[in-house]
Amino acid sequence: MNLGALQPASGARKKTKRVGRGTGSGHDGTSCRGHKGQNSRSGARHRAFFEGGQTPLQRRLPKRGFNNARFKLVYQVVNVGALSENALEGEVGPDSLKTVGLIGTKSVPVKVLGSGELARPLTVKAHAFSSSAVAKIEGAGGKVEVIGRA
Repeated sequence: MNLGALQPASGARKKTKRVGRGTGSGHDGTSCRGHKGQNSRSGARHRAFFEGGQTPLQRRLPKRGFNNARFKLVYQVVNVGALSENALEGEVGPDSLKTVGLIGTKSVPVKVLGSGELARPLTVKAHAFSSSAVAKIEGAGGKVEVIGRA
């Protein structure tokens, strides 16, 4: 007995339909596809959004307008509460936020939001601040510095 000789019990698996293998198989001739028509042909039956030769929807609709999504400014968000939870002290910028793990990359701008509380004074450097974040940082005796985008 070896692993290559293992087989399921007879009757446990249904035999596959072997089409186009002679008249004795019972699946010869049209190979169970019927006569004529799209489904009897070889090759891919149709592409995605193919409408059977009718002009597809994406070609019937007019192409108009402008989408500004490519140029949207996306910020990495850091909350004031996260600054106090991670025991950051002194001057806090994108470098220290990256080392602590609060942001993923230094190449994307950082915005500080005002959720949470701040206990100690910090000098926070970021690309943008919400008004509530500025109030909480300055209320704790800290400073806010806006960095220009690189």
